[in-house]
Amino acid sequence: MDSSTLRLVWDVIEETQNSELLHLPDTALVKLLLQRISRKILLSGEEVCLLYDYISTRTRLIRDIVESRVA
Repeated sequence: MDSSTLRLVWDVIEETQNSELLHLPDTALVKLLLQRISRKILLSGEEVCLLYDYISTRTRLIRDIVESRVA
């Protein structure tokens, strides 16, 4: 996964409403972010799998960042 894709992931996270990021279950959160990313760039099947794994392992970090934004 290249740096521009990683930047896009975190840009999409920043653009997403805090309430969605905090209240969705992990799998729904990952799916939501993947859908929004795939609207911006064309992803291969391999890239979808890589992003799914990347986002899945960072859901706690994502929620911690969002909680610090709203605090």
